Amino acid sequence: MAPVMGLKRPAAAGAGAAQTVTLPAPALRDAVRLAVREAEATAPPARVPAAAALPAEIARDGVLCLEEVDGRRWSYVVDAPGAAVKAKGRASVGAAFKAVPLQSPLPPVEEIMSFIRSYVVPEGFPHSVTPSYVPYMSWRALKHFFGGAMGVFTTRTLLNSVGVSQSKAVPGAVAINWILKDGAGRVGKMLFARQGKKFDYDLKQLRFSGDLLMELGAGIELATAAFPQLFLPMACVANVVKNVAAVTSTSTRTPIYKAYAKGENIGDVTAKGESVGNIADLLGTGLSILISKSNPSLVTSFAFLSCGYLLSSYHEVRSVVLNTLNRARFTVAVDSFIKTGYVPTLKDGNSQETIFNPPWRHEPVAIGSRFGEAFQEPASFIAIKPMFEDERYIVTYNPTKDKVYALLKDQAKPDDILKAAFHAHVLLHFINASHANLNARRRMNSNRSYQHNPVNMDFIPHIEESCKIVLSSYGVFKKKAREQGWIMSESLLNPGRARLCGVVPQ
Repeated sequence: MAPVMGLKRPAAAGAGAAQTVTLPAPALRDAVRLAVREAEATAPPARVPAAAALPAEIARDGVLCLEEVDGRRWSYVVDAPGAAVKAKGRASVGAAFKAVPLQSPLPPVEEIMSFIRSYVVPEGFPHSVTPSYVPYMSWRALKHFFGGAMGVFTTRTLLNSVGVSQSKAVPGAVAINWILKDGAGRVGKMLFARQGKKFDYDLKQLRFSGDLLMELGAGIELATAAFPQLFLPMACVANVVKNVAAVTSTSTRTPIYKAYAKGENIGDVTAKGESVGNIADLLGTGLSILISKSNPSLVTSFAFLSCGYLLSSYHEVRSVVLNTLNRARFTVAVDSFIKTGYVPTLKDGNSQETIFNPPWRHEPVAIGSRFGEAFQEPASFIAIKPMFEDERYIVTYNPTKDKVYALLKDQAKPDDILKAAFHAHVLLHFINASHANLNARRRMNSNRSYQHNPVNMDFIPHIEESCKIVLSSYGVFKKKAREQGWIMSESLLNPGRARLCGVVPQ
């Protein structure tokens, strides 16, 4: 029997209190579509309230809200009331706003120290690690210092031993070039370590991206044969790329093995997994030595081996089944719930997860965003704010960026962040359904003068309807996710660190 959920509907005029209609969960998608059509039919033309319509306390003080990011606060204030605000070709009459810092800028030394900390200590340090972390990393750093110094002498000796040159100066120069190449790679490894928690929640995506970088680095190394005069810069670039790939491989290895371990055998699973990898690596090395004796085409060999490597890597990460909901799997789960009323199983949810996310790909949902990114003018915030008085978050849509934003209040707890993410995806379905309806209407309309600009759409009714859907369905979604074995954690959704602190300064 299909699960059911309640959907609150406003009562007709004179019919008393609002009614709660019980719907089968698979009908949630139809409820969204119906709500979109009703909102479009009853909504007035899109408009932006004038600055004179601002609430009295805002019109007087000009303060919209406070925002805190990593302990530093900003006040968003109304700026230039009544001015025309230009946004990607659209002029809207209303007020603009600006962010005013509530504290003096950090001293340059503090800025530098903050920048360094972002590379050498985990996020949330020292509260995110145990007390023994500091002495362990101190001795580890000292060990690597002596190891790096010894590497210069061993490299020079090895090059001299194999007869690089009989000259006294050449071995030293070659060794220095080789050390510079390796040093550039270590710098790249250090810089990429700033990714931080992404190694925990987007480990599949980073693992596959790292393998792509590994092949790119190998390609650059092979290209040095065609440009020997550019050996050092090309080798440095290749080593940077390959060391970045090494960081992703090392950082994601343990969480993946942990997904397969039952009980306290993570060490054994890791050791055996590395042993299998080393055996396969040795076999591949031996085969390549035999093949290389026949002098095959370098380009053909690289193309064949790279395709095999990347295809294997893709299926490797695709086969990993994790029971946690990161952003990609959370999106799959919510989409399935809205369309069918059911949350996918662990295997299905992982199989539908997007593995490769290029940097230029548009992300339609942002969680924990800053106020200035989510809103274009004060009027939108003022219209939406009353809908979320009882929530610890605010969800909105920015038409110019075609993106749904979930802003978190400073009282937001883990479940509030999860609910905000769920609400953002529900609103995204409303927006997408509205766009689809309007595009279909434009295709069917014989009047060529009919034009629809999504930037000018009135999205406030969609936010109102999404609030009703979330109110009745979020609890059902959580229950069904737990039944399928999913573990939901707000940290895996990687919310931004910005928080709304209030409407007026205290």
